[in-house]
Amino acid sequence: MNHTEHTHHRDSTHPVGPGPRTGALPGGASRRTVLAGAAAVGAGAVLPLAPGAGPARAATGGAAALRERWHTLLTGGPDLDQGDQRIAAAVERTGKAAVTAAKGLDPTRTDGLFPDLTGTTLSNQVTTAFKRLATAATGWAVPGTPQYGDTALRDLLLAGVDWMLANRYGPAHTRYDNDWDWEIGSALALNDASVLLYDALGADRLARITAAVRHYTPDPNLWRADRQIATGANRVWISTVVAVNAVLRDDGGDLVRVRDALSDVEGSGANSVLAFNDVSAAAEGTGEGFYSDGSFLQHYKHPYNGGYGKELLSSLSRLLHLLAGTDWAVTDPDLDNVRRWVDEGFDPLIARGDVMASVCGREIARPSKQGHVSAQTVVEAVVRLIPGFPGETADRFTALVKQWIAEDTYRDFLGVTDLASLVAAQQVMASAVPARGRLVAHQQYPRMDKAAHHRPSFALGVSACSTRIYNYESIQNENLHGWHLSDGMVLLYTDDLGHYSEDYWPTVDPARLPGTTVMAGRPADAAGQRTTSTADWAGGAGLPGTTLGAYGMELRAYGSTLTGLKSWFCLDDVIACTGSGITAGAGRAETVVENRKLRDAGAALLVDGVPAATGTGWSADLDEVRWVHLEGTGGYVFPVPATLRGLREERTAAWREINTKYGTDTPVTRPYLTLWQDHGEAPDGAGYFWLQAPAASAERTRLWSQAPPVELIAATTAVHAVRRVADGLLAANFWTAGTAQELTSDGPASVLVRPDGKTVTIALSDPTQLRASVTVTLAQRGLTVVSADSGVSTAPAPEGIRITADTSGRHGATLGLTLKRS
Repeated sequence: MNHTEHTHHRDSTHPVGPGPRTGALPGGASRRTVLAGAAAVGAGAVLPLAPGAGPARAATGGAAALRERWHTLLTGGPDLDQGDQRIAAAVERTGKAAVTAAKGLDPTRTDGLFPDLTGTTLSNQVTTAFKRLATAATGWAVPGTPQYGDTALRDLLLAGVDWMLANRYGPAHTRYDNDWDWEIGSALALNDASVLLYDALGADRLARITAAVRHYTPDPNLWRADRQIATGANRVWISTVVAVNAVLRDDGGDLVRVRDALSDVEGSGANSVLAFNDVSAAAEGTGEGFYSDGSFLQHYKHPYNGGYGKELLSSLSRLLHLLAGTDWAVTDPDLDNVRRWVDEGFDPLIARGDVMASVCGREIARPSKQGHVSAQTVVEAVVRLIPGFPGETADRFTALVKQWIAEDTYRDFLGVTDLASLVAAQQVMASAVPARGRLVAHQQYPRMDKAAHHRPSFALGVSACSTRIYNYESIQNENLHGWHLSDGMVLLYTDDLGHYSEDYWPTVDPARLPGTTVMAGRPADAAGQRTTSTADWAGGAGLPGTTLGAYGMELRAYGSTLTGLKSWFCLDDVIACTGSGITAGAGRAETVVENRKLRDAGAALLVDGVPAATGTGWSADLDEVRWVHLEGTGGYVFPVPATLRGLREERTAAWREINTKYGTDTPVTRPYLTLWQDHGEAPDGAGYFWLQAPAASAERTRLWSQAPPVELIAATTAVHAVRRVADGLLAANFWTAGTAQELTSDGPASVLVRPDGKTVTIALSDPTQLRASVTVTLAQRGLTVVSADSGVSTAPAPEGIRITADTSGRHGATLGLTLKRS
């Protein structure tokens, strides 16, 4: 779960108290039943799981039916096939988790319900206690566990709830530390425990529970201290708290407020969860949530698809399931946007079962988020969404889920997911729809300064920042060494599926992240977090339907005078990495070619075909290098021979070094190999150029060193440009007005020109997101327009054809046209 750092309070126009009761949940046959079929509500419907089960639980009436539905999401339902090996294993896991959760539970203690949760200054201890109660209650409620229906455990859990209400949580207790725990984390867990234990609670205890939750979270339109209504994931979490609390209280009026809280009921667009944040508050940099390019921002300027974004999708899918087929079903037409969230906001950011770390915020510094855990949350959410999008979308989501589950051989989704998701996923896997196959695409996210490049044998992500996007997030004493996460970090995903798991983030050298250009040395913990760059240029252009893209950033480093220009030209299986203008007034600057956690500590490194030493502690200055190949990773070609420095090392660290909130002091050790270019002390105009060939063999790397598939055309402070030899494709990033052979730009722009027989396809953008228009001139005669995007026009020029694109309000998006030779 993610924790917001914002402090919330109520506006005087939104009373904190219970308020008028505006209607109980319908239970009679004269009104639409709350268990109406999913097909009846179209896009508002979600997976129609079977009713839940538990000891002596009722299943009639409106409120009871909704409790059954939520109960099923928590337990998988009463009709679990205990003869199914996977379900039996999941039931066993549930029982073991319950044993662990209940360990040490002692309501007779005076200092804490659990011996390790006795503090009264850290709010996450309150949430943790309620989560343990809910986990133990799940074991009690799932048929087949050793705890199922156990009266002693039931009474112990009820006493535990009483202890928490008397000593930690409710109107009599003042909140402290992080408001997220009071308003969201603790409330969600207490709600779940209450649904599971409902028939044993009694009226008095139930009233105390619901009053306690409402004390902290009275309304889905909860206001923050900065007078802004909670947005993004926080808004969906809060809505879920209020919805389940309303079900427990049989209050239909609050469900109306929940339904409306997900939509733009006031017509401003600022507070709608379902609408894209491309207008209103987003234009001022305050929009939290999804954007139409697939970006998800939380805390205003932090890329967070793999953190808050996945939690929003997960919570929303549960909430939609709860309300489907009822009088409170979400029928907002913007609900259709959820399809694009999945297709554009998650699919391109999931690589081999892992969510790209560049969009996971401070969650990368949590040991509990290793091992593809974040991707599992996305898969579970999409499984829940499939029945709500019938037809082509359901088939596409089914194919997608099948692919995600099949290709993640590192983490067996069906062996770790919860019971309800397992039952639903098995149905999906049994369908006749084939798996999608590996993603092959190039996707850019101009609203959050990120790019993703997928080929059959690898995936690669580039992380930048600008005046629009923070460099990294470090709050609540987490992610303390994230200094360079957006200084051009390159994340390479190969068949080593556990590379970014197994203690990568505490052990990797955070001052030498791959792809970055940095000043040597280590800043203070959390230095520069939540800081935007002073440069506007970050972004690029991509040719739709291909894996061809130009991406770049103007680097202005935090805390030093380091500046530079960096480009990545993603041309199918080759990434041309270019840098120029690297300058610093003092200190030593470096550009990191690679920094890889080795699956095999003795992985072979070839330097111009000669094996380097494999022992720990090897280091060397490598002169006049033309090519390098690292076993299990790929090749690197230097068309202009380069001087590299190499290092093999065993790196030891503890998670607590990067996260004092959730990290442990236990040291872990992992092997690494690092290659970098040393630009020297106080560099002035330094640069670099190499071709990265992920997953390429040593032989292919050697051959490409002899005949490079990509040529460098320009690497100045005006323009970076390369040309692919095979077809003459020209890719250029213009930092200012300039010329790259036959292509001229009137100012900052990213441009691709691809000849293909008698046609020429052009893609261009304004990566600064400040220009009203971009004009480029192509010095080729006899070209006529076949097709062009809206806002793109052409005119004859003495040397060829002039192309002008209206880039105002496009937020860095790519525009294109196709020309034909006469």
